[in-house]
Amino acid sequence: MTRTATYDLGAFIADVGLIVAEGADESRTTEQVADRLRELLASGLQLSEAVVRPREDRYVMRPLYVHPDAGFSIACAVWNVGQRTPVHGHETWGVVGIHSGIEHETRYRKPGRPREPLEALPAADWGPGEVTVCCTTDDDVHLVECGSDVPCVGIHVYGADIGTLPRRSYDPETGEVSWFVSPWGG
Repeated sequence: MTRTATYDLGAFIADVGLIVAEGADESRTTEQVADRLRELLASGLQLSEAVVRPREDRYVMRPLYVHPDAGFSIACAVWNVGQRTPVHGHETWGVVGIHSGIEHETRYRKPGRPREPLEALPAADWGPGEVTVCCTTDDDVHLVECGSDVPCVGIHVYGADIGTLPRRSYDPETGEVSWFVSPWGG
């Protein structure tokens, strides 16, 4: 993949497009996307105030890029202090890198059968410049919240248009599943 003197969002989008087009398995795809995302964050990625501004009522995902055939999407996810997601899945692979603030993630063991209470796994805190594979199609249940006293801003890359994809939400105590779409926010 060709590198420019400054690795920017445009070069990252092009690289992710090439990686996805290769059609490798999820493990290889997410590993390569994670490497490029580390490079993007290390380059000093600048995001506009409009993109990183938190909402007062809930966390928000703003699209930075959605591939025309929905083969992947890149989002700026913003949690204000005290905000969190429900326990949820993605139904696709995903890679997350932290731009600013701290993202506190609690993973859950994916239930083996319907209406099985979820088992929480050890939580992790992700800080600026850190990158993680947040999900694969087979391992995909977590809760994310702002873990700092400043808003958390993350760059999320998914193997689908995450703003239109039906996804699972879980009640961790009962294992009850409901479906939702998390539309792109303003």
